[in-house]
Amino acid sequence: MKLPFPAIFLIFIFFLPSSTTGAGIDTIFRLIRIQDRERAPPSVQEAAARGVLLRLLPSHSSSFEFRILSKKQCGGEYCFKIKNHPSFTTAGDPQILRIEGTTGVDIVAGLHWYLKHWCGSHISWDKTGGSQLFSVPNVGLLLPRVHHAGVSVQRPVPWSYYQNAVTSSYSFAWWDWERWEREIDWMVLHGVNLPLAFTGQEAIWQKVFQEKFNMTTSDLDDFFGGPAFLAWSRMGNLHGWGGPLPQSWFDQQLILQKKILARMFELGMTPVLPAFSGNVPAALKRIFPSAKITRLGNWFSVKNDLKWCCTYLLDATDSLFIEIGKAFIEKQLQEYGRTSHIYNCDTFDENTPPVDDPEYISSLGAATFKGMQSGDDDAVWLMQGWLFSYDPFWRPPQMKALLHSVPVGKLVVLDLFAEVKPIWVTSEQFYGVPYIWCMLHNFAGNIEMYGILDAIASGPIDARTSNNSTMVGVGMSMEGIEQNPIVYDLMSEMAFQHKKVDVKAWVDMYSTRRYGQTLPLIQEGWNVLYHTIYNCTDGAYDKNRDVIVAFPDVDPSLISVQHEQSHHNDKPYSGTIIKEITDSFDQPHLWYPTSEVIYALELFITSGDELSRCNTYRYDLVDLTRQVLAKYANELFFKVIEAYQSRDIHGMTLLSQRFLDLVEDLDTLLACHDGFLLGPWLESAKQLALNEEQERQFEWNARTQITMWFDNSDEEASLLRDYGNKYWNGLLHDYYGPRAAIYFKYLRESLESGEDFKLRGWRREWIKLTNEWQKRRNIFPVESSGDALNTSRWLFNKYLNLSNPETKLVLELN
Repeated sequence: MKLPFPAIFLIFIFFLPSSTTGAGIDTIFRLIRIQDRERAPPSVQEAAARGVLLRLLPSHSSSFEFRILSKKQCGGEYCFKIKNHPSFTTAGDPQILRIEGTTGVDIVAGLHWYLKHWCGSHISWDKTGGSQLFSVPNVGLLLPRVHHAGVSVQRPVPWSYYQNAVTSSYSFAWWDWERWEREIDWMVLHGVNLPLAFTGQEAIWQKVFQEKFNMTTSDLDDFFGGPAFLAWSRMGNLHGWGGPLPQSWFDQQLILQKKILARMFELGMTPVLPAFSGNVPAALKRIFPSAKITRLGNWFSVKNDLKWCCTYLLDATDSLFIEIGKAFIEKQLQEYGRTSHIYNCDTFDENTPPVDDPEYISSLGAATFKGMQSGDDDAVWLMQGWLFSYDPFWRPPQMKALLHSVPVGKLVVLDLFAEVKPIWVTSEQFYGVPYIWCMLHNFAGNIEMYGILDAIASGPIDARTSNNSTMVGVGMSMEGIEQNPIVYDLMSEMAFQHKKVDVKAWVDMYSTRRYGQTLPLIQEGWNVLYHTIYNCTDGAYDKNRDVIVAFPDVDPSLISVQHEQSHHNDKPYSGTIIKEITDSFDQPHLWYPTSEVIYALELFITSGDELSRCNTYRYDLVDLTRQVLAKYANELFFKVIEAYQSRDIHGMTLLSQRFLDLVEDLDTLLACHDGFLLGPWLESAKQLALNEEQERQFEWNARTQITMWFDNSDEEASLLRDYGNKYWNGLLHDYYGPRAAIYFKYLRESLESGEDFKLRGWRREWIKLTNEWQKRRNIFPVESSGDALNTSRWLFNKYLNLSNPETKLVLELN
């Protein structure tokens, strides 16, 4: 199938406004020239690109020829070119496409571009339906030809960044090489050339502190967090939680990191290594008593528990800081053999500096960079810009002091949340400092259909073409992956788009590519989703707080609700938006009319007979059904609360049972697709263990991250409870459902006795449930079961069909 080729795919000239070609941009391009000289030889990159093709589409391994070309052949910039092979002469000859690129990444991105825009294919994570490649003509049939002059696509900015500092824990925590290999393939197919490479850094730190600073293994046991919490241990938010790490973990992860880096370098990628941020073990204070070491404040621990919180920070102005920073960089170079000269360091990520004096902040920034530069003369500091969104401490004087503390061009900022809260707009383009426009999108790996497609399709263009732009890249900085494939498909494409995308036309083609055929009802359904779910413009952070997965820990008498009738009464179901107005818990996020999304679900179900064999469709159907019913469950919960406040014990009992039934039914739905299973998360954790003790530790880490997250007392839950919540089969039946049942039991007992709700009793019981669940060892399925289409139809009829008397009764109850 050949798709129309939009005019935006023609040859473009790399463009940056002349006013931006100052010292910062010049310094960045000097670094890029160094990286180009040090890149793997063309033959190595071409071979690595062929390896991706063999893993993706082995049947067509002879249908494509790959070749590295020089940047001079690409107008001096990074690009890929797609051409009909010169050997193709007549219609009877075998069709071969030649794809050329300035790096192995660009070659593979060109392959994906061709498969996507000429063959109508779609490439996604396995958990989100995997790749739809059956639209590619079979071997022996002609592949679609590009036009005679070929196709040339340049990157409008040199870098395409990938990852958040916490993605390593929320998504990558238990990966082996096989899973990492698939992810690197995904990266290069989507054009990513600047990924974080954080795996194994604990092994480097262990070597540095033991070899250079006389620390013992026991000194470090309390420094590192457990495997599922390493991201926050690295940032100095916590220490020891989930640990200590066994020596086998250090050894395994270092071996894995070397494989990851080797593959990234083979493909011509620019992996970003970590650098020293000042976070140090407590033992350093004993070994160097005169060093300027302070203890940070509490980061979300219950009762300021020093066993986990309040890590030690070495002042960047202390001479020891540069010594440690240099030792860490040098040890990485020794272990890995090479570097890309870009280092990530987030010294103040959710850790506020002790003094707001700009001169002091400038001295901290300068010393932080000096620690990198002392180990690598060509070092460039890459910093997440989250602190500027998160912490009001960073007013313009403080922000300028940090950004200008290093030579301009030696610091690159990730505008981490630019699709919602772009800092480039309010900071005069980061006061002249180069930056990367990033889409954050997902928090904590929560499962929620959500996005802002219009902002993605236009935001990077607005930033790049604005006056005095210092933008040098685009990026995806989600906290968790393997969700919302449409969002990542469009965002990754922006690495190659020079003009704003017509999202309506793009979404129409997306559904065709994703399912391998064009169905008008499906296109209409996706158009509804584009204007509702994927059009969130309220500016709210989308941390999923649906009641099922983030159950309110609050006295029900304090919850105040109001109903806001939908204005879309022409659709099959008109629900209510219920706003919770107490500070006791975060209200569920709802930014669209539920009736419209229910209509979209009906369109998806109607088209099911034609698409039920398509794995991408089954994933989307389960996800959309889950989304609709999760919002319905929120409404149902608040109806329970209203019945309780009205002292209607019969209505409350009926509605609470309906809620619990819905949780069980959702668990059944989620079992229908591999992308929504708890089992793989737990089993992958245990597979990295070498003995029973490690299995218990790793599984506890995996279970705790997705439930309580951090520490708790008997009557006070973790401040981060449910932050990493997941709509996963097994988790609803085994944990979320039983927890809700406890709450409803206390509601009923309160009405029956005429006494106040026993909040302390409820808390003790559900916290006990959580702590026990985290220690359990029961097994969950790792393969899906059940029919997604039949299950979705059944649930639609049971909960959303107004002709069902029980459904109508529940919806009308007040």
